[in-house]
Amino acid sequence: MIFNSIRARLQIWYGLILLVILAGFGITAYALERGHLLGRINSELERRANFLANSLHPNHGPGRGPEGDDAPLDRPPPGDFPEDGPPENRLGGPPRLHLAPQAAGLFDAGDPNNFYFLMFSHDGRIVQRSTNAPAEALSTADRIVHQPPPEDRRAGENHAVHPRNFAIKGDRIEYKLEMPLGGAFVVGCSLAPELLGLRMVAVKLTVAGGVILLLGLGGGWWLASRAIRPIEDISATASKISAGDLAQRISLADTESELGRLATVLNSTFARLESAFAQQQQFTSDAAHELRTPVTVILTQTQLSLSRERSPAEYRQTLETCQRAAQRMRRLIESLLALARLDAGQETMKRLKFDLATVIRDCADLVQPLAADREVTVLLEVQPLECTGDSERIAQVLTNLLTNAIHYNRPQGKVRVSTELQNGSAVITVRDTGLGIAAEDLPRVFERFYRSDKSRTSGGHGLGLSICQAIITAHGGTMEVASEAGVGTSFTVRLPVG
Repeated sequence: MIFNSIRARLQIWYGLILLVILAGFGITAYALERGHLLGRINSELERRANFLANSLHPNHGPGRGPEGDDAPLDRPPPGDFPEDGPPENRLGGPPRLHLAPQAAGLFDAGDPNNFYFLMFSHDGRIVQRSTNAPAEALSTADRIVHQPPPEDRRAGENHAVHPRNFAIKGDRIEYKLEMPLGGAFVVGCSLAPELLGLRMVAVKLTVAGGVILLLGLGGGWWLASRAIRPIEDISATASKISAGDLAQRISLADTESELGRLATVLNSTFARLESAFAQQQQFTSDAAHELRTPVTVILTQTQLSLSRERSPAEYRQTLETCQRAAQRMRRLIESLLALARLDAGQETMKRLKFDLATVIRDCADLVQPLAADREVTVLLEVQPLECTGDSERIAQVLTNLLTNAIHYNRPQGKVRVSTELQNGSAVITVRDTGLGIAAEDLPRVFERFYRSDKSRTSGGHGLGLSICQAIITAHGGTMEVASEAGVGTSFTVRLPVG
């Protein structure tokens, strides 16, 4: 399924986030534009309504002002309004508007917004309206509520009072302004041009958002593909390695990124895996070779003995040869089993306290006959040092090192064993005065079955030092070797004290 793909999931999340951001931006931009437009129209409606309110004058007869027919229509007549009676009586009849000629354009039918007005009396009757007032606006009359003016308000105060409000009805917007002497003005205009402009703004925002979304999805797919490509390379390389090609490595140019560091770690792991397989193959080949030799000896001797009648002495000699070959084969098998258990962590190591100096002295006493036979002197420079571990396994390691140091030493040579405490670790050093180990052989002395003319093995099959290193590693310690041609070789063992 598509949701099983990391690339697809990244793309979906990226697309959703981009869609939310674009939608939020578009809605916000549309709302701001709409608010700005309505605010501008509201201000214009309020301005025109206030102009109408300021143009309201008392009525002193149809078409005549208090000063006669010659009184200007755009100026209120002098005097106060009557104080008694209903609003009509105070005004001297229904109020009327006098618009100056220069203000007639405020409610001109030719205006794109088609501004109009209606004037209502206190009882909701339409007193006056502009010629361009739409028929549906006349229904506003049943929503006009009369608010009696305060008794102490002078009739000459013709400015408007609250409440006032705006209302949108279909494609029109209206503004109601209540008057102090009762009644109200309703000023409105058409929103058709503005609504068309807002629709165009919405279409432009939608198209722009769609284009940006498509470009973003395309860029996101490219970025996701670029981000996933190293994973695909890793998967492809791992598949080739699982098929048996251990020489394959992940090739990445960017090694500083997270995937680059992962590829570096995996390449290192693959290198160790290849080395481990190579060692395993070499180990199997060497083990087969080591086992083949004693088996060949046994078969050859038995076939030779069975080819004709032999004397008892000859049969005995054949059996002794077969016994030696079998013993060699048994030692090799035991060594292989020990290494296998150590590698698998199945070899149980005791965790008991013991005196390292005592173990070293016991090992030196054990190899003393061999040292005397080869005229090698073993010198001990040890001090009581308490360690925790398997004393028998540590003794096996020390015996092996001492045996090698004696066996590969020169006549009248010396083997020096010393101990010291360094940084919480017991350090054991075994030095000899032999011919040393060749520089090209030194890095490989701990490899299994590795031999050279100066091989440092005691069992004759190249596993002694490998077993020693595995035992020390199982104790949490380390084992190192240093050698100088013509001077001698030094093995250093470090064991944790606690």
